[in-house]
Amino acid sequence: NKDLNKLFDVVNILAEGGILEAKYRDHDLSGKYKGTRECHIEPDWLLVYEIQNDVLVLILYRLGTHSELFKK
Repeated sequence: NKDLNKLFDVVNILAEGGILEAKYRDHDLSGKYKGTRECHIEPDWLLVYEIQNDVLVLILYRLGTHSELFKK
């Protein structure tokens, strides 16, 4: 079971245009996810997202573990 409050905290920071703390390991992705970002809600609970323009449109793409999101 995941603590959804942790997810909501991250989404609120992003929606307000804030910068995530280093503990979230926020970074750009490449390959089929080029143009999106990933952050760690927990060590193996990831959020793939995109922010477009200055309008603060937050698109949440995927949420899951490393193996769920990036298995080949």
